[in-house]
Amino acid sequence: MKLESNIQYLKGVGEKRAALYNKLGIVTVRDLLYHFPRNYIDLSTPYSIMSAPLDETCAIIARLIHKSTEKRIRKGLSVFKLMAEDYSGSLEITVFNAKYTVDSLETDKEYIFFGRVTGNMIKRTMSAPDIYSVPDENTILPIYSQTLGLTSKLIRRNILQALEDLSDVKDSLCDDILEKYSLLGLSVSLRQIHFPEKIEQAHTARERFVFEELLVLCCGLAMLSAENNACITKPMKEKSLETFWQNLPFAPTNAQINAVNDAISDMCKATPMNRLVQGDVGSGKTLVAAACVYFSYLNGVQSAMMAPTSILAEQHFRTISNLLSPLGLTTGLLTGSTCAVTQPGTDGLSTVSCNKKRIYDGISNGSINFCVGTHALISDGVGFSQLGFIVTDEQHRFGVTQRTNLQKKGRDSHVMVMSATPIPRTLSLIVYGDLSLSVIDEMPPGRQEIDTFVISSAKRVRAMGFLRNALDEGRQAYIICPLVEMGEVDTGLRPAKEYYEYLSENDFKGYSISLLHGKMNPREKEEVMRKFSNGEVQALVSTTVVEVGVDVPNATVILIENAERFGLSQLHQLRGRVGRGSEKSYCILVSDAKGETARGRLNMMKSSTDGFELAEYDLKARGPGDFFGHRQHGLPELKVASLADNMKTMALARECAEDILSADPDLSSYDYSPLGTMVRRMMDSVGERPN
Repeated sequence: MKLESNIQYLKGVGEKRAALYNKLGIVTVRDLLYHFPRNYIDLSTPYSIMSAPLDETCAIIARLIHKSTEKRIRKGLSVFKLMAEDYSGSLEITVFNAKYTVDSLETDKEYIFFGRVTGNMIKRTMSAPDIYSVPDENTILPIYSQTLGLTSKLIRRNILQALEDLSDVKDSLCDDILEKYSLLGLSVSLRQIHFPEKIEQAHTARERFVFEELLVLCCGLAMLSAENNACITKPMKEKSLETFWQNLPFAPTNAQINAVNDAISDMCKATPMNRLVQGDVGSGKTLVAAACVYFSYLNGVQSAMMAPTSILAEQHFRTISNLLSPLGLTTGLLTGSTCAVTQPGTDGLSTVSCNKKRIYDGISNGSINFCVGTHALISDGVGFSQLGFIVTDEQHRFGVTQRTNLQKKGRDSHVMVMSATPIPRTLSLIVYGDLSLSVIDEMPPGRQEIDTFVISSAKRVRAMGFLRNALDEGRQAYIICPLVEMGEVDTGLRPAKEYYEYLSENDFKGYSISLLHGKMNPREKEEVMRKFSNGEVQALVSTTVVEVGVDVPNATVILIENAERFGLSQLHQLRGRVGRGSEKSYCILVSDAKGETARGRLNMMKSSTDGFELAEYDLKARGPGDFFGHRQHGLPELKVASLADNMKTMALARECAEDILSADPDLSSYDYSPLGTMVRRMMDSVGERPN
């Protein structure tokens, strides 16, 4: 059995089970072996019910004494109540949508209950735990991400079979690297991460795979960077932006001017620009993009800006058109819903084209100088006359393929990516490496300061009254929940669907209230946001899908449930949805967290409105948090490493990548060819690879 063998040919898998594995992205034996445990249950030191730490995830071995019949709360949601006990006390357990699991449990038998313990010194509860049979001897059980029909037990059995059948495996890390960085070899690491005898063995094996994954990432990015630096483009000529600055209805900040100067300096070089403009919510990144579009226009080339949603694209279109049309530029808007007939220009600007055919023609013949759009910009029918400058907004919302496809519409175009996610400066240096970085750390004058309050759920009724008062005054409000629906991840959290239904019939009965979440299709989401933007919806119950982008100046209050569950950077992004107009705005954080760390973080939100300061605080108080989300800012998705949590390892991996590539730039030698294979595989997965 080879690493690249199809999973269906592994003994004990077969075609049907392989289809289940495919749902987890597991196609080959390599994929299976690199499907690492998300957690471990260490049964060498299980807790008794009353000794289990509150509000922490742990394993309890207890005897099941009662299980209730199924109770249906609503369509698609059923609940079971279990009762277990040991010598120290009893444990009340709630299980959701798990009839098969509950039916298989036997009363008067011991089980392992693995989950978060809540309650007090008298009563203990656990919600939605993993439940396992007690093994014959103390052991460490790996817990895997799974799907219906695949249990952790089954995955363990298939992985063990794969390890036994595997032959002729060449390590991607040569002996010199293993020795220099004190890492385990591949075979030993695979066995220890899946079947450790001690938890320390699992940690040591994981260190090897973290290093390997970050090394592959560093090599891939370095090879792409070398490829980009080898590109030659026609340098733009120095042009005065005095007319642009004089026509602004406000004075730019020094940070904005510096970011523009940084970009212009890049664009006047023979190597295509690749610059990240990172700025806090409301810092004025769009102005920086507009200035660079005007500079490109003066140099006779077209510009394009790609936004992740139609609403955000329209928002940028209005803003930038107002700035550039008086200077003679013709702008266009191209989204999936762009009309087939001509519409009036925005704010009376008749030079703006909103007709799809005219936009296509204007882009191809060069009469449209600047076009804002969604992924519609990369459609086959779109052909630019002379595309020289590209902007992508909220770059982590795009896959690498979408951005590179837009770049292919031009020839060695200059690229600017913009992000409002506040990343700690210390982290930016490691993550972005050679990518040019401009930070806009200064807010434009007149930006509303948002008052932030931290309350317990006991004050929620009063807070809802505050929101209703805002709506009665003609304002709008956001209500943010961490989950879409009950039982999704952790039922201790307030889910958006159930909360929306409750609020519609209670606190906000008679008001126009709507629901928004990531499981809705794009058309549904955009329709809800459009109605909210237009004022047709007064209150929006939403998950964090609203955290970036849309500008609704009339929204003055945002209430965030279970606020302790979010990182400070994400809370700051959410808070930035309000305070965008002239009215006083407020952010209300609802949390019953008792821990000192959690309370300290929330109080930091009260005292600071600086996103970068908050990010640095989170880095120190919480450990490096999730500053990048699941897609790691558009970079290849990492399975075991974290660009935030493994900063030291990232630095070592970059050092190692530099040494390797200086000796073998294309990773073709005997020692490094297995590493080269992994680099190409990773870059292929996101649609971009070094030649």
